[in-house]
Amino acid sequence: MPLENLQIVSAQGAREGQTVVSLKGPLSIHTIFSFQNAMREESAPTVIVDFGGVPFIDSAGLGALVAANITAGKTNRKIGFAAMNTQVIALVEMTHLKKFFRIYPTVQDAEAALDSGVSKLI
Repeated sequence: MPLENLQIVSAQGAREGQTVVSLKGPLSIHTIFSFQNAMREESAPTVIVDFGGVPFIDSAGLGALVAANITAGKTNRKIGFAAMNTQVIALVEMTHLKKFFRIYPTVQDAEAALDSGVSKLI
């Protein structure tokens, strides 16, 4: 199997202080290091991770999400996850992590909710 790639693009969100980090490719043991580096470099008060281009994540990818969520909490920043597909949502639910994550159906929903303080839409 060829080595997997994860493309990461950061852009200004719709509101002041928000950054949208768009992922394209699997979030797996082969790609988590670039994701972790991108999250460490991000300094916006609110980060929305767009999963619209992520076909699947594995347990290492899930661990990277947990770490990003914990780091955001410790630094008084907000992080939300948007546009997760059914496989990713199923993994998050199966591991009982859904109650710890801010998960939204779309990036636009995340931008609006994180701006207003709503904790979760999915």
